[in-house]
Amino acid sequence: MSFTKITTAGAGTMGSQVAWQMAFHGKHVTVYDAIPAGLENGKALHQEYAEHFIQQRGATQEQVDDTFDRLTYTTDLAEAVGDADLISESVPESMSIKESFWRETSKHAPARSVFTTNSSTLPPSELVGFVDRPQQFLALHFAIGVWDSNIGEVMGHPGTDMAVFEGVLEFAEEIGLVPIPIRKEQGGYVINSLLVPWCTAALELLVRGISDIESIDRTWMITLRTGMGPFGMMDRMGLGVVYHVAKLLGETTPNTQALESARYLDEHFIQKGHLGVASGEGFYRYPNPAFEQPGFI
Repeated sequence: MSFTKITTAGAGTMGSQVAWQMAFHGKHVTVYDAIPAGLENGKALHQEYAEHFIQQRGATQEQVDDTFDRLTYTTDLAEAVGDADLISESVPESMSIKESFWRETSKHAPARSVFTTNSSTLPPSELVGFVDRPQQFLALHFAIGVWDSNIGEVMGHPGTDMAVFEGVLEFAEEIGLVPIPIRKEQGGYVINSLLVPWCTAALELLVRGISDIESIDRTWMITLRTGMGPFGMMDRMGLGVVYHVAKLLGETTPNTQALESARYLDEHFIQKGHLGVASGEGFYRYPNPAFEQPGFI
């Protein structure tokens, strides 16, 4: 099973990193975003990644130029998916948005296309009803900071063809990831089963006025000897993603505090355009956030 022509949907922080990782590792990638401004933001992020790869990761100018040669951009969904071997979806964590995307994609993608979701919390069985080829639908989940946190979690649903499952595991390795096979559906996969409770607990401590951002992060960083706390991690994930996850948890589980946290994020950050690392400000200001400075802990 060969995947060389890839479509990535969603050009935000996560989607743009996924597209760059794939293109850098030799895949021809069409980047799709429904919103022109979102697509332009994705292009700008790719310029930042190019500079980072040269300055910090030892990439050559030729490698970066070749990566750009393998990237194309469009807001036309039919054009984006019309010749795709594999489609990687990183649209917002909203059931209605994902339903609309997959129903339209099913109309335009060729029969050979494998469909993968990068949903942060939704298992494939909750989305498979939106596609026309359930046997070719599964999750390929990335961790933010794709080239450093380079895991590729592959999770099918009961109807996923095992040949497709194994093919996507091989594809994950081809694009520089460590394949993580998940043999049974688990909302949140492995990484978010660990990460989401950590982040939602930190948010609850803040929203309820128990403690402040810096103190919560210091507590985590000192006791677990890490270079980043939960609020730094949420900035890295993108506060838009965190908002959608909190909102979804509040709407689909008994966790009403998650809805309060979502409202807090919307009022204090989202509406002000403070979306984390990608926008230059979230819980911290970037570059050179406070938690990276000498003396923070």
